[in-house]
Amino acid sequence: MKALVYEGVGQRAWKEKERPAIEQPTDAIVRVTHTTICGTDLHILKGDVPAVTPGRTLGHEGIGVIEEVGGAVSGLAVGDQVLISCITSCGHCDYCKPGMYAHCRDGGWILGHKIDGTQAEVVRIPHAANSLYRLPPGLEPAAALMLSDILPTGHEIGALNGEVSLGDTVAIVGAGPIGLAALLTSRFYSPGRIIMVDPDENRLAVARQLGATDTVSADPVETVMSLTDGEGVDVAMEAVGIPETFDTCQRILRPGGRLANIGVHGRSVELRLEELWIKNVTVRTGLVNTNTIPVLMRFLETGGIDAESLITHRFALDEIEKAYEVFSRAASEKAIKMLLTA
Repeated sequence: MKALVYEGVGQRAWKEKERPAIEQPTDAIVRVTHTTICGTDLHILKGDVPAVTPGRTLGHEGIGVIEEVGGAVSGLAVGDQVLISCITSCGHCDYCKPGMYAHCRDGGWILGHKIDGTQAEVVRIPHAANSLYRLPPGLEPAAALMLSDILPTGHEIGALNGEVSLGDTVAIVGAGPIGLAALLTSRFYSPGRIIMVDPDENRLAVARQLGATDTVSADPVETVMSLTDGEGVDVAMEAVGIPETFDTCQRILRPGGRLANIGVHGRSVELRLEELWIKNVTVRTGLVNTNTIPVLMRFLETGGIDAESLITHRFALDEIEKAYEVFSRAASEKAIKMLLTA
């Protein structure tokens, strides 16, 4: 089979690789039909994730068809069309039982990280019964693919950690795929206002189409404070992962506000505790658990989320290196999510 293989910092190749096989009775072998590229994959290629070693197949999102199941897998069968969660979970350890799948003692984020991932023709999925979700008949795979990572991340680490509620004013700093997913899922809770902050006017235009009430491209602190008559926002979501955007979020919170950090940070940030303590604010971080995939899938079934609108570019799976080139120039290419189809 062929796979997109990490070969060291700045190096990748679409090349022949040994087809995966069942290793544990809880495994499944899935033929990948749809996958995509995440910003995390670009971080890996930059050398920001040293746990990823040369020879690793990248990717942690996908839709596919089960080709083989281990003897201990229940509820799934050969031929089932399934969603592959970006988080692998055993379902029975002390972290999985309360729903903290991200910290599974024999899983978590391992696909495309510690084991071979989904940017391949075939992938092995450990703990398949708790890490794969059968697709309902009629659900468009391209839309369902957004359930692998970005929709549950935006929902759990953005909307739920931010405790978005009826009438809230919400600011989302960063209008990339995760920020837009946070926008879509925050709307479930009927906030009164959603302010999207990003220097990219194309992404802000997409945000307005998806329901943002206001968009800000420059001077974010001053502009957001002006939009809120100097009060600040109830919820600020950081969806970039750099010190500057975290600082924006903590400076635009009103008293009693909630800061939900979604972005992946590679550098330390300054916490303005001398200003925050007296405002009774809450700061929350998190790694997606994907335990809200079932409810999000029902929203997709009923048309409650326009997930497919996040896809801006489509390629055949064997064009994945071209897709990486486009995604690495996201601003100039007006790219949000890539769809790769086998």
